[in-house]
Amino acid sequence: MHEPSDPRVGLYIDFDNIVISRYQQLHGRNAFQRDGIRNFDKTSRDADPEVAARLAAATVDFNAIIDFAASFGTLVVNRAYADWSVPVNASYQRQLMSRAVDLTQLFTTTTRGTKNGADIRLAVDVVEDLFRLPDLTHIIIVAGDSDYIALAQKSKRLGRFVVGIGVAGSTSTSLAAACDEFEDYDSLPGIVKAEAAQAAPGSSPSPAEAAMDQTPSKARKLTVVPMFSHTEDARFEEPDVAEDIDPRTLATELLVRALKIGHAKGDDEWLNTGTVKNQMRRMDPSFNEKPLGFRSFTDFLSSHSDLVELDDDGPQRLIRLRPDAGARE
Repeated sequence: MHEPSDPRVGLYIDFDNIVISRYQQLHGRNAFQRDGIRNFDKTSRDADPEVAARLAAATVDFNAIIDFAASFGTLVVNRAYADWSVPVNASYQRQLMSRAVDLTQLFTTTTRGTKNGADIRLAVDVVEDLFRLPDLTHIIIVAGDSDYIALAQKSKRLGRFVVGIGVAGSTSTSLAAACDEFEDYDSLPGIVKAEAAQAAPGSSPSPAEAAMDQTPSKARKLTVVPMFSHTEDARFEEPDVAEDIDPRTLATELLVRALKIGHAKGDDEWLNTGTVKNQMRRMDPSFNEKPLGFRSFTDFLSSHSDLVELDDDGPQRLIRLRPDAGARE
């Protein structure tokens, strides 16, 4: 149960902004328009395999964004704005709905798409929520557009802590300055930076191989629930099946992710175990160590001595991720 004093977070995602920015970060300026991604259907028989590979390589890992947002407190508003009838947007629906994201539909009324519509609708919703939800403590805006500067400033004046998340190279420096905290997408825990995804000198992988090496399912091996990460072979209308996944394995991955976020957000080498458990519950509210066969959270942590270190000497029980743990994932 969340205490009334717990921080309460509103997450607002300008979907087109982040997806287009990521694609152009990897493939060059105006690449999204040049490749016709907006109307590109990778399931079509006539789909260009090279464009499909580039699109797969630029897949945005919204799990990392949502996990980071949950580190600030309880997510009470979780919305993404886009025209979900567009194939490239529709391919994310299963992932987002699995994380309880409210998919706000923006209908295309002009040849320029829904860009301005997303800006206005998102801003109006944030302002409405600021007055409708007086206990909302954090506003997180996933976008790099300078159009959101006034929104960030207004939110701060109304006493909210404003966090921005954007893609490097497509983010307004003025927007970053208007926020209390701003994070590049590449810097989020679990995300492989764009430059690190390039092929090594002397190698020339095929477009399909390059895509496989850069998709979130490869770069970010840890997932809370398998259905969150869409794969090329998956159909969105298929039921979610996870019987073949060991619950203990999922819990271990969740623990590592929570520790990485905790270490990334602060300078402390050691983290309070209670804080880590709260973060795990924010990332996956279904987490409970008892069905996994552990009497307490401490027993659960002790069973992972190969990944974590515990310190019981002080007044608080502390934990940290072993330095070599990431290399063994």
